[in-house]
Amino acid sequence: MDLAELNGLAVVITGASRGIGAAAARAFAQAGCSVLLAARSTEQCKVIAEEIQSAGGKAYATACDVSHYEQVAAAVAACKEQFGRFDILINNAGVIDPIGLSIDTDPKQWSQAVDINLKGTFYGVHAALQAFKDQGRGVIVNVSSGAAHHPLEGWSHYCAAKAGAAMITRTIHMEAAGRGVRILGLSPGTVATEMQIKIKSSGINPVSQMNPDDHIPAEWPAKALMWMCTQDAKEYDGTDVQLRDEAIRRRLGLAV
Repeated sequence: MDLAELNGLAVVITGASRGIGAAAARAFAQAGCSVLLAARSTEQCKVIAEEIQSAGGKAYATACDVSHYEQVAAAVAACKEQFGRFDILINNAGVIDPIGLSIDTDPKQWSQAVDINLKGTFYGVHAALQAFKDQGRGVIVNVSSGAAHHPLEGWSHYCAAKAGAAMITRTIHMEAAGRGVRILGLSPGTVATEMQIKIKSSGINPVSQMNPDDHIPAEWPAKALMWMCTQDAKEYDGTDVQLRDEAIRRRLGLAV
C-alpha cells in the first residue's frame, strides 16, 4: 500500500481522543500528514497531539462537539490556521448510548445520539465542502457501520443514524464528485474500543455476545482510512467500504 501521496497533507479527525480516531491520528501523522485532533475530550487529544509532536510530527488538538455546527466549522478553520491547508476530513465521532429497547429509551437521549451520529456527520461534510469549494479538491471519509444496513435490537438510534449517514455519503458523491471532492464511507466491523465494552455490558443483541478476541484492533480501520484517502481507492467513492470483506483486507495487507 503506497501512502506517499498523503505526505504533507492536513487532516481533521473528529472523535480523535480514543479508539479509531486516536489510532487514525497516529497513523496519518506517521504517513507525514499534519493532524488536527478534534473531540469533546480535549485533554486526551492534547496528550495524543503531544505524543505525535515528540515523535517529530505535526499535530494540534481542539475542542469539538460535532452536534454543534459552529464547533465543527471552527475545527476546519483551525486546521487551515495551524497548518496552512486542509485536505482530508475523517468524520469519525459517534456514540452508541443509549442502548436499550426503544419503548424504554428516553426520547431526549435518543435525539442527542442522532444529533451526534447523523447531524454531526452532515455538519462535518458541510464544513469540509465549504473549505474545498475554492481549492477544487478534498477527501471526506465518513466512519460508517454494519448497523447502517442491518437492524439490531436496542440500537434504533444508531442504526437509523448510520443509515442516514450512509445516504449522505451517496448523495454528496452525486453532488460533489464533479467538483474534485471525493467522499466515501468505512464500515470497520467490530473494533476493540471502549464502545465494545459498553455493548458487551448491555447484553442486548448478538454483538454483545461476541468474544472480545473476535474484535479487530483500532489500527486496522486506521490503515483502511489512510488507504481510502489515496487515489488507489477511488473506485469506492460514494460507497461504504466493508473492512469485513476479505478482498479488502488482502488489499490492505491485513489478516483474513
